[in-house]
Amino acid sequence: MSKLKHIFNELHFILNRVIAEGGMGIVYEAEQRGAGKFVKRVAIKLIREEYSRIEEFRSNFVGEARLVADLIHTNIVQTYHLGEIQGQYFMTMEYVDGINLEDFIERHRETEQLVPMDLAAFIISRICRGLSHAHQRCDSSGRNLGIVHRDVNPRNIMLAREGDVKLTDFGIAKAFDLMYNEEGEVIAGKDAYLSPEQARREVTDARADLFCCTILLSEMLLGRNIFEATLDESTRKNILELPIPDFLKLRSGIDDRLNTILQRGFERDREARYQSAQAMLMALEMFLYGDGYGPTNEKLAAYMRDLFESDGQNAAERWNLGKTPGLEEASAL
Repeated sequence: MSKLKHIFNELHFILNRVIAEGGMGIVYEAEQRGAGKFVKRVAIKLIREEYSRIEEFRSNFVGEARLVADLIHTNIVQTYHLGEIQGQYFMTMEYVDGINLEDFIERHRETEQLVPMDLAAFIISRICRGLSHAHQRCDSSGRNLGIVHRDVNPRNIMLAREGDVKLTDFGIAKAFDLMYNEEGEVIAGKDAYLSPEQARREVTDARADLFCCTILLSEMLLGRNIFEATLDESTRKNILELPIPDFLKLRSGIDDRLNTILQRGFERDREARYQSAQAMLMALEMFLYGDGYGPTNEKLAAYMRDLFESDGQNAAERWNLGKTPGLEEASAL
């Protein structure tokens, strides 16, 4: 670690702490130093040395950097630079001061409350905004790049302290010219957050990401993922076969319009699903703002402060949405 810090120091980066660590890489909070006492807080994503030697992983990492280089959008974590140090690749990325959606959901489980319905819809609407930008991205000749994220799960969604919602980690995303995980041979994505197309190992398009968004929406509303089972094979079978419930019966007070969005988002036939992230975004925003003033980044920021301060158990009540049901009320299909 000290050797690594020294090397990054020479590149004018100060590694402060590890933000996240996985089997193949590490993400650091760092400071980028420049002339005139310039300091910018950034995140550095580094492939582990042993994986940097494997061509497939190098290709995926470089491909991700190339793919997101021009995805500049308020709801997507921005990538600034791709570099290499002694055979190890790294990306310099936007640092998001906050938590990921997994931590947000887990905090609600710990405090035995459910995410307020409008905030859950707001978070997913912002992800749809980011996905819409990625899905519609074209190359310099005007050809749509055909980007599909394929890994929309709670760990890849960041909630900033200011209330911004950002999608990250396009590491297994595909595009027409960047396809390193062959569909039909491997399943790309986390088993509990797959679209039916992914579970069947079929070729995906942008509509696959919308099924995954719907899983996240329902998980926030119910406090659990309705498809997740102990075995990955059972989880994938549930995604393909489990009857989609009437969410009005699983959480008291849920809005019929939100139930309609869930039912359409969970259509296993993608021709019956929302046909674009923009279409799903419009449905969510009609639910959120059709009757007047709704959630904002600032409201989400205030809610998160309530949730993580003190015991956090009254955050939903202070949100002024009335009594929020406990997890046990939404525990059974």
